[in-house]
Amino acid sequence: MKAKPSEGPFRIGKSATGLGLFATDVIEKGKFIIEYVGPKITSEEVERRRNTRYLFEISNRWTVDGSPRWNTARYINHGCRPNAQATVSRGKIRIKAIKRIKPGEEITYNYGKNYFETFIKPMGCKCVSCERKRAKIAAE
Repeated sequence: MKAKPSEGPFRIGKSATGLGLFATDVIEKGKFIIEYVGPKITSEEVERRRNTRYLFEISNRWTVDGSPRWNTARYINHGCRPNAQATVSRGKIRIKAIKRIKPGEEITYNYGKNYFETFIKPMGCKCVSCERKRAKIAAE
């Protein structure tokens, strides 16, 4: 299933971390936003790869490689206080709103502790809530 950027209430745009996915219409709490898609690869294949970005584990045996650009959900960035959540059900990764998302707001979900510790923490988190926290500390 190839997701097209025009399918859904969102657009790809510039964010603090590069590219991100932004709401173009109000997305109500609990509403399905998009599916994270890509080829399924085995855990053994994951171990052989050097780059593990865009990999989303769906079971102890299978992982979705979300790196193809047609996977629009790959543009959803990490948020420490996210407005969306990824859930795995029947081998599918579905992203849904956990808060009301306003037009222009970046869609984010928490990538989880392992990803955060490996990729985000060493560079410093640039999500909206962490940036606000840093700005508040700097202003004091």
